[in-house]
Amino acid sequence: QVQLVESGGGLVQAGGSMRLSCAASGRTFSSDTMGWFRQAPGKEREFVAAVSYTGARILYADSVKGRFTISREYDKNTVYLQMNNLKPEDTAVYFCASRAGWGKATYDYNYWGQGTQVTVSS
Repeated sequence: QVQLVESGGGLVQAGGSMRLSCAASGRTFSSDTMGWFRQAPGKEREFVAAVSYTGARILYADSVKGRFTISREYDKNTVYLQMNNLKPEDTAVYFCASRAGWGKATYDYNYWGQGTQVTVSS
């Protein structure tokens, strides 16, 4: 059974940092693009960041560029999202996902985790 399991969410004050992890199991994701998405209440799910299967390509949403860093550890089949200088508008449920190929469109990602809540207080 293919699984993506996020962890590391919680409550943090504005300006703080948090690291999310996404552990993959059930298949090898080393050839997949791994992405992070988020969904705030009443809003559509939006792209946050993606890293290609080689790690050579990385893409960020403009809203998080310079504050968030995506990375992956192949031997652990895990992808991370380091979030610094968090803002209240970063509050959302964060999801990791995987896809073949490259891109940021939500509908092209095939496997999804259950999500982890990140709340940033002002």
